[in-house]
Amino acid sequence: MSESNAEQLYMGYEIVIGLEVHTHLRTNSKLFSPAPVSYGDAPNHDAHPIDLALPGVLPVLNRGVIDLAIRLGLATHSTINERSVFSRKNYFYPDLPKGYQISQYEEPTVSDGWLEIEVPVGGGKKSAGGGKKKGGAATVKKRIGITRAHLEEDAGKSIHDPTHAGTDTLVDLNRAGVPLLEIVSEPDLRSAAEASAYLKKLRAIVRYIGVSDADMEKGQFRCDANVSLRRPGEEFGTRTEIKNLNSFAFVEAAIHAEVERQAEVLDDGDEVVQATMAFDPATGRTSVMRLKENADDYRYFDDPDLIPLYISEADIEAVRAELPELPDEKRDRFVADYAFSESDATTLTQSRALAQFFEDAAAIHAQPKSLANWILRDVLQALAEGDRGIEDLELTPENFAALVALVDSGRLTAKNGREIFGVLAESGGDPEAIMLERGLESVQDTGLIEEVAREVIANNPDSVAKFREGDAKVINFLMGQVMKATQGKASPGDVKQILERELSS
Repeated sequence: MSESNAEQLYMGYEIVIGLEVHTHLRTNSKLFSPAPVSYGDAPNHDAHPIDLALPGVLPVLNRGVIDLAIRLGLATHSTINERSVFSRKNYFYPDLPKGYQISQYEEPTVSDGWLEIEVPVGGGKKSAGGGKKKGGAATVKKRIGITRAHLEEDAGKSIHDPTHAGTDTLVDLNRAGVPLLEIVSEPDLRSAAEASAYLKKLRAIVRYIGVSDADMEKGQFRCDANVSLRRPGEEFGTRTEIKNLNSFAFVEAAIHAEVERQAEVLDDGDEVVQATMAFDPATGRTSVMRLKENADDYRYFDDPDLIPLYISEADIEAVRAELPELPDEKRDRFVADYAFSESDATTLTQSRALAQFFEDAAAIHAQPKSLANWILRDVLQALAEGDRGIEDLELTPENFAALVALVDSGRLTAKNGREIFGVLAESGGDPEAIMLERGLESVQDTGLIEEVAREVIANNPDSVAKFREGDAKVINFLMGQVMKATQGKASPGDVKQILERELSS
């Protein structure tokens, strides 16, 4: 299923998508108990009597989650409500030991917000309504509404893996009670690509502001996708909910699969039934898990053990004062301060750690364009190859800045600089010491380069003749011979200039 337009039609149907994102909050303890929030512990070692609702226990709200919720609200242009209420959401699954989940329903902590994403238009061509090009494709900004972001405790985890559970299902309650925010979007998304862009933007924000580590492999950032189809201009169709998607690729693939399934149902003259769906990455298909519950089925009521939560304006302003620079603000500053293109600035600010790495290096070597070029090419390649973050490399802003300075000064060729970069990324060290130890310092003796150039010209008369007959490309071959003779230590710029002078004399 191809997607080229921001407002996409598939087989004559408009796709309508809303996302419910569950992100674990960055806290040391759980939402209502002192049990640790930890990952990788032995099963059921972090389950507290409060999380299990054993007789005689009472929940106590973790104060830290309030500030994190406020942070999220401020970062998404939302209303932070003065009053919010915790409710009991009743359902009965093996991984929910209480038989209910403490959540928020009618009165959430955060509501009525938005964030902005960039979406492709017109198959990559600039639209009549304007737009900018990013990576060769035209894009426009689109505002996605956020209905609410409410606090709730996570459930446990059911384990169906036959290598652990055999034919049974095991339950690990370590995750039960972990604090999370459920961030619910408006049904403003119109394609799987838009859904993925929204999720990436939201994940970047929660990580930037320290609300969540949002590690998708640990289940700290996962998504339920509500999908429906309608003919343009009609009312919303019946939606289905695809549960527990924990990668951007799976979100896109699952939405594609469900759109195709619903279109086939509607084209056959049948009706889509509201249901909870599962996505199987192996088959690329969605299937019904159960008929969808409505709010009435959960029998929400105010939790009798918890009083309403009140947030004052002073609370909000205290959090606002400590809110770090947001991704869009940092991108705009990089464009203004460093004269980067918006595309390059967006890439450099994709993570808070990467942006800080660049700025720390720029404070040492005041050549931001050179540093950015190395990051956009070599640093990002190293991160992609190892699926790592900048903090996982041995590269530091200090040794990175020193390396780029050596190249910029001409003491090191770009080729040999990349060799040293590989060492720094994996083992760290002093780039100048590595350069000297390996004998990689550039040949800056122009007299020596002239001597080598004359020898190359003398040994390649056919190439010289072609050059003098107008074949300018031959210069590249001759440069390669000079660079080989100098073991790659000569400046390519110097080599070309000297060759051109010698050939024209």
